Amino acid sequence: MAEGDRAAQVAQRASLVPGGNGQRTADACTFIREVSFRDVPVDVIEQGQRCLLDLIGVAAAGSRTEAAAIGNAYAATQLCGSDVDARILFDGRRAGLAGAAFAGALMIDAFDAHDGHPLTKGHAGAAIFPALLAAIDGAQGEPVANVDGRELLTSLILGYEIAIRAGITLHATVADYHCSGSWNALGCAAVTARLLGLPATKILEALGIAEYFGPRGQMLRTCDSPSMVKDGTGWGAHVGVSAALLARDGFTGAPAITLEAPDAVGLWGDLGSRWRIRELYFKPYPVCRWAQPAVEAALVLQRTHRFAADDIRTLTVESFREAIALGSARAVAATTEDAQYSLRHPIAAALVFGTIAADEVSEPRLADPRVDRLQRAMTLVDVHGEVELGCVTGPPAREGQREDDAASARAGGRDTRWNVVAVAADERDPAEAVQRCGGGDDEHVGLLGPRSPWSPSRRRPEDRACGTGCSRCAGASGE
Repeated sequence: MAEGDRAAQVAQRASLVPGGNGQRTADACTFIREVSFRDVPVDVIEQGQRCLLDLIGVAAAGSRTEAAAIGNAYAATQLCGSDVDARILFDGRRAGLAGAAFAGALMIDAFDAHDGHPLTKGHAGAAIFPALLAAIDGAQGEPVANVDGRELLTSLILGYEIAIRAGITLHATVADYHCSGSWNALGCAAVTARLLGLPATKILEALGIAEYFGPRGQMLRTCDSPSMVKDGTGWGAHVGVSAALLARDGFTGAPAITLEAPDAVGLWGDLGSRWRIRELYFKPYPVCRWAQPAVEAALVLQRTHRFAADDIRTLTVESFREAIALGSARAVAATTEDAQYSLRHPIAAALVFGTIAADEVSEPRLADPRVDRLQRAMTLVDVHGEVELGCVTGPPAREGQREDDAASARAGGRDTRWNVVAVAADERDPAEAVQRCGGGDDEHVGLLGPRSPWSPSRRRPEDRACGTGCSRCAGASGE
């Protein structure tokens, strides 16, 4: 069938949706099939490289968690492939393509340092990267068998572009705040379908299957009561890969409303001209983004006024509703999931240890009595009601500052109240220096070992410096 006929068939299929988005849908399926490395702007390629490195590091950190161990074992024993299989990240065992994607995504999701997009309030790459690796590793004669570095980056970026748009559309058209797996599944389906060489008609079916089967977990439930289910990204990756495999064999899907419905028209018309991956944020600390401003506020206070954690008798934190609700079902963090989806723990740990990295959200520091004491001494106050930092319902922080948090400490026998303006990364500032300095050296490299190419001792001086003149980079580059 000629490509023009395929496009017409896709448009006809999409027209089954009342008031549908037929031409845009056809354009999206063509984009998934045909976008190439040379079509992607240089800065977008660089952002894709940054995402790739960050995801590898977060996966390394996540591989130490109990959630990852359980997920790996489940994938290796229950999600096996009898004909085609792929390696599980940082594990060595093999599973079916969907199983390997599931385990890798759950591993990354287990360590809350991965990139995100402010308008989705969630994470695309955490699912797309392991789905992409699984599809490549399990190729065995498929069109993807000869993938090179350029195609790897192109497919990764493509996955972000599809998933982010699906996430924005979902949040704009449904009442509940759903987990990332509900929409990053479409990005995984798109990438896998592309690498399988599926025609546009079957790509559309894969997207429809992924959206229909995607996990629509109510995200705020696990924000209040943290657990290993996190963002549902493991199942998002599993569903996305499965959707492409099913579509390849002729399985049909329901219309993908996040792509085909009238409400989606405005969000897909700029595919290939506006690159949503540019808008990602990279967290300074491996905890929920909603806790980041308060953590920074506490550290700014401590650096400015030079007090120790032991000097604090009481601490009051004022922030927006969703941040206050983080981990609200737990008085004190007892697990890494509690620590990552919490407001109390990261503030307390930052004040005690001076930062938040992998160790601060893991044993034995979870049980540190100083951190425990500060969590219990903390009062959380909702001062903004419906206002939320950087989400769909409110504009993200601009000019790098927002008065979201205040803290007070009673030290030296007298009451002292200090207010602070918390710094929050804007959605157009990927915080490259923070990611390369703090994320690369503290959280990720130590887990990979000194022989890793990401180790400071094995990186060239020009690669190590972040360009801000910080003391860590000055030391690493010999300046």
